[in-house]
Amino acid sequence: MLTLDLLINGLIIGVFYALMAIGLSLIFGILKVVNFAHGEFYMVGAYAYTLSALALGISPWVSLPFALLVGLLLGLVVERLLMRPLYSGYTSWGVMRDEYAVIVTFALSIFLINIVDKVVGPYAYKGPALIGISRITIGPLAISGHRLIAAMVAVTVIIVVALIIRYSFWGRQIQAVSQNRLGASLAGIDTAKASAIVFSLAGGLAAVSGALLANIFNPTPDVGVFPAIKSYVIVVLGGMGSVPGSIIASLILGVFESFGGVYISYQYRDTFGLFILILFLLFRPQGLFGEKAREV
Repeated sequence: MLTLDLLINGLIIGVFYALMAIGLSLIFGILKVVNFAHGEFYMVGAYAYTLSALALGISPWVSLPFALLVGLLLGLVVERLLMRPLYSGYTSWGVMRDEYAVIVTFALSIFLINIVDKVVGPYAYKGPALIGISRITIGPLAISGHRLIAAMVAVTVIIVVALIIRYSFWGRQIQAVSQNRLGASLAGIDTAKASAIVFSLAGGLAAVSGALLANIFNPTPDVGVFPAIKSYVIVVLGGMGSVPGSIIASLILGVFESFGGVYISYQYRDTFGLFILILFLLFRPQGLFGEKAREV
């Protein structure tokens, strides 16, 4: 009974991890950089969901797509203003491409945390639940109503995103740019637009993740720090740029944390992912679905 309960809860939290890590994986697949402000997209989504519901008195089911929209727009603005120089051929700034990405995204992270702290305040707000039922009983299991419904929403979003990337016109172009940016450009694909779509989509997914978890992890200016760290771990575990790898790694991490929190120590729950990461870096640095490569 306890084992089944831990397994279900681990898979549920893993779904939330996947929702956020997919966006980070897509960004790396397209731009080959890590977005150090990814956690702040999560934070903005949590605030957009919570404050719109509390201040305007609207239904959480309306606040949820609003949070998605805010994340999409923020991702688009950041890509246009800050990330576009990564692939626009800048040569005179005196910094290398990777250093530019690290500096800009890290600075953006600090800026967003501080601006939210000044505008909204440092105090936590409890996000509204999607449903009013506190517990849902399924056979011998009793699961939080909000957590179960939120997980179902997250799974739906992940499936929709996977189908879009796999079968849609822009999804196929995103795959082409991810495989070979220069080749895609020579084939007539608008690589800048593909990059903008990916960055916007990543922002939207992170924002939805923050909104769905706002009832569990109440939004504060620095609420995105730990989800971001877990996302970085997941992207490495799954294989840099691999969306299927990120999903499977998220579920593995969620289950490992669920069992480890009970059988080892809940106080060290957030360190389990780092322990797994160290093992992977030692024995399989390319991750679950990554490929060995050598830079020449």
